[in-house]
Amino acid sequence: MASQIAHIVYAKKYLESLELAKMKGKLRAEKFLAGENKLNKDEFILGAVFPDIRRIDQKITRQDTHLQFTPLNLDFSGLTSFQAGWKFHLYCDMRREAILNKEQFYSLKNTDKFYGAPAKLLEDEIIYEEYNNWEKIVNYFRNPPYIKTNIAITKETFYLWYAMLAKYMEKKPTLKTLSIFLSKMEGFSENLDAIESLIVKMRTDKKILSYLQKIQEKIL
Repeated sequence: MASQIAHIVYAKKYLESLELAKMKGKLRAEKFLAGENKLNKDEFILGAVFPDIRRIDQKITRQDTHLQFTPLNLDFSGLTSFQAGWKFHLYCDMRREAILNKEQFYSLKNTDKFYGAPAKLLEDEIIYEEYNNWEKIVNYFRNPPYIKTNIAITKETFYLWYAMLAKYMEKKPTLKTLSIFLSKMEGFSENLDAIESLIVKMRTDKKILSYLQKIQEKIL
């Protein structure tokens, strides 16, 4: 899986590809960008970072948020914009792992530690500037529309998740902002020092940086 900034950057890349396809008259994009069920790009982005909400609520399982929408592809027929973004998140998780496994990324030292979190967070740091309007995202996440799902999630948890993301995405990630973000997440809060240490080490590894940078080129 990717981390949250990466998911937004990849969603932006996908939405831009749809616009390009629309200009070229490709039917798939026309259907998704027009008509009664016209894509709401903001809600697509909202859905694209939704699944990892499980990290802040022990009652939400990975199965609840990540084992949905089969087969995992870029066919969003019959889905709302939020559901389409949700499915896109899962698709990117699958593609990211396929790319890194093919490159034998996890054979590099420490890349699989803590569920790969240090590498995922470093990826956020590397590609943050690929998105040029974080202020809009931050403002939207501070006051998101509440969207019901088929999962038992309280409104409080829903709004808390997006408030956390808004704070995390205000500026390019630093060790301090990463720590604040992780401190509220199950499975990571107790390992903050070790995760920070690995991120610092990975920042100096040119091979790791190269692999993480290439993901956005191959994700779609």
